[in-house]
Amino acid sequence: MSTLLHVDSSPLYDRSVSRQLTSAFVAQWKASHPGGTVVDRDLNATPIPPITGEWVGAVYTPEEARAPQQKELLSLSDSLLAELEQADEYVFGVPMHNFSVPSTLKLWIDQIVRAGKTFSYEGGIPKGLITGKKATFILATGGNYDAGTQMASLNFVEPYLRSLFGFLGVTDATFLTAGGTMALNYGQDRDAFLAPHLEIVQTYAQAI
Repeated sequence: MSTLLHVDSSPLYDRSVSRQLTSAFVAQWKASHPGGTVVDRDLNATPIPPITGEWVGAVYTPEEARAPQQKELLSLSDSLLAELEQADEYVFGVPMHNFSVPSTLKLWIDQIVRAGKTFSYEGGIPKGLITGKKATFILATGGNYDAGTQMASLNFVEPYLRSLFGFLGVTDATFLTAGGTMALNYGQDRDAFLAPHLEIVQTYAQAI
């Protein structure tokens, strides 16, 4: 049976476009995978501290030599890594914040990018250790940052996530973007705006 890791990072909850779209994705995925398991990780409900020098020291201390305090420092990271490893597929809800990813998602990333766990260097060559996984990134952007548009060069979300997860070994990555969400603040009907994006997300989730 398949396992889906569902990660949301928007702080807006009921007003969040990315959360509504990931919710639709998960519902369709469940319908298409009877008996499948969904693991939900809400990054705004998960206190994630920034990494520190002590955290880095714990990471590079051999596991068998770690002091109890070092093990405690890495306990959250270990839990997040276990979710990544156990899941067959991932879906991430990612709103664009200041042309990049939300700070909560960056904190999560810093916890799971670990030498010997999610990547390694063999002979000086990087090797991703998270392999055989499929990732879907559902992005919500205030403006339109599609390729060929005037604002395309300011979209650092997709290039960053594609590069990062590719480095970790997740090369089967799909990006579905709901652009222009700012219109919802100026009277755009929410249902009308979401309808085509919901259809795309549900159709994709049904097919995978």
